[in-house]
Amino acid sequence: VQLQASGGGLVQAGGSLRISCTASQRTFNTHAAGWFRQAPGMQREFVAGVDWSGTITDYAESVKGRFTISRDIPENSVVLEMNNLKPEDTAVYYCAASLEIVVVRNEYGYSYWGQGTQVTVSS
Repeated sequence: VQLQASGGGLVQAGGSLRISCTASQRTFNTHAAGWFRQAPGMQREFVAGVDWSGTITDYAESVKGRFTISRDIPENSVVLEMNNLKPEDTAVYYCAASLEIVVVRNEYGYSYWGQGTQVTVSS
């Protein structure tokens, strides 16, 4: 499965961005997916995940209430809506596809990774 992330960019604090991840295969829609991020000098961390059905989601505490992950089945993609962005949200965001059907927080639970998209939040 190849994953293509898009939609990153530069935004001021308090603003919003929408990033999406489109998969090359329909099997993407039958397994869990997630978003991770990595800031300079930091380890990659879990941001949000969605199960195979799109009905169960999970979020890191730092983004809960501000970010929303969802599936777009016809487009074979997963979208991350980010609101009330903060400078500490600045990172490269990676989408990932799991072979599991339930949400996975651990990056080792994901077998396929996109190339990453830069999100920069200015103060």
